[in-house]
Amino acid sequence: MFLISKPTEAAISAFLAKAAKSTFSYADVGATRGEIPPEGFNVDHNRKIIGRGPDDFEKAKGAIRSWKMFDLGWVRLVPTDTPIEEGRNVAIVVSHFGFYSMSTARIVYVIDEPSRFGFAYGTLAEHVEMGEERFSVEFDHETEEVWYDLLAFSQPNAFLAKLGYPISRYLQRSFAHDSKAAMLRAVNSNSIEPSQNRER
Repeated sequence: MFLISKPTEAAISAFLAKAAKSTFSYADVGATRGEIPPEGFNVDHNRKIIGRGPDDFEKAKGAIRSWKMFDLGWVRLVPTDTPIEEGRNVAIVVSHFGFYSMSTARIVYVIDEPSRFGFAYGTLAEHVEMGEERFSVEFDHETEEVWYDLLAFSQPNAFLAKLGYPISRYLQRSFAHDSKAAMLRAVNSNSIEPSQNRER
């Protein structure tokens, strides 16, 4: 949904209520689990070292649970305290080029392994794009490097997104760049402590 003004809290709440009854807008739900994404989609895979050692890995997990990868200034996620649980819905409000877009996504699956944590969400019918995105952090026990990994496949869904395809791709690249920077900030700040990283 595209808007000429910033959506109100009431509008976002109504949008999320509608999303609760919505379905995924693509067929290959859960495809980011595998190595080969579905055909016909743009694929973006970005990785960045954001820390080192077990403590930083715990901070990175806490950052994922707190949706810190969306602390970008021009992107807002609602509700910000959404638990990382399969089936949860979120709204993504984006400010760009003098107007706003509002989209919805649903968590498809959660990753909770000794050396890997994260989740993937998929677009719902109201999303301006169509596809799936995986957000995860990994701990390499040999090097002790902590990695942020962002994998997405997508294609335009809304008419304006198709019309402004180059702009959509620019925004996707900008999101990946800024999201990596946000996770790096989160892990290297004192705002996320392991004691705050409990599961909801």
